[in-house]
Amino acid sequence: MRVLLLGTAAGGGFPQWNCACRLCSACRAGDPAVPARTQDCLAVSADGADWYLVNASPDIRAQVLATPALDAGPGPRDTPLKGALLTDAELDHTLGLMLLREGGGLRVFAPAAVLSALADQFPVRGTVARYGAWTWESEVDIPGLSVTSFAVSDKKPKYAADSAVPGPWVVAHRITDPATGGALVYAPCLREWPAGFDEFVAGADVVLLDGTFFSRAEMTGTGTSTSAQRAMGHVPIDGPDGSLARIRRHSGIRWCYTHLNNTNPVLDSSSPEFATVRDEGVEVPPDGTEFMV
Repeated sequence: MRVLLLGTAAGGGFPQWNCACRLCSACRAGDPAVPARTQDCLAVSADGADWYLVNASPDIRAQVLATPALDAGPGPRDTPLKGALLTDAELDHTLGLMLLREGGGLRVFAPAAVLSALADQFPVRGTVARYGAWTWESEVDIPGLSVTSFAVSDKKPKYAADSAVPGPWVVAHRITDPATGGALVYAPCLREWPAGFDEFVAGADVVLLDGTFFSRAEMTGTGTSTSAQRAMGHVPIDGPDGSLARIRRHSGIRWCYTHLNNTNPVLDSSSPEFATVRDEGVEVPPDGTEFMV
């Protein structure tokens, strides 16, 4: 299985357009230690020919054009993109579907609650139907790959806050190549480290994990309160309840942080926070990284 890490930043990308924090300013100034990142998204393929997105970021057009494996052709309207697999209904992970509306016959897989939100509160499904015939499915069926989903939380996006549809609203995916036995876990949104998640990741080759915030109070001083940060639903990297402490319990897995918020100091490869993560054997890969699993 080939895995292409198309984007690695949280919502808004990096630098964020309306932010003048130290990190965003350093990135705009061209500091090589803080390279720009697009919003979190990846693509997977069992054969290197047919590709499926895992989430569809608002940066999807630029991400596709920057990735030769996703080039259109050989026919004038042929594309190797066959569909998308969603982890949640957040705008950061679904807006890209609107930018793919010209593609006919795409398949979209998502939890039932997410499909409901995309039909009602954020009517992507009805809008796209006016451009091309897509299918919307809650049971994942990607040729050549096996996908198991794990319910992470019932955190709804703000636009669907009043929805009465039961969850799960957020899941992680374990994608396995039956031909090789290789397994990738993609979990860009973890409110906390849920019960059963250790078992879900056990034996995986690569885990792409929520690295949104380094600390619980990271956004203090940026105009956003600590309580608002907690409401965003992302476990921090550091601290006794952070993901780094849980990662230490596992060996033999290639751990990587993704979905990095523009306030996260690990974006700066010269920072002590980056060194802390690196010293634990965890990676902070840039956009464009490829994994063979």
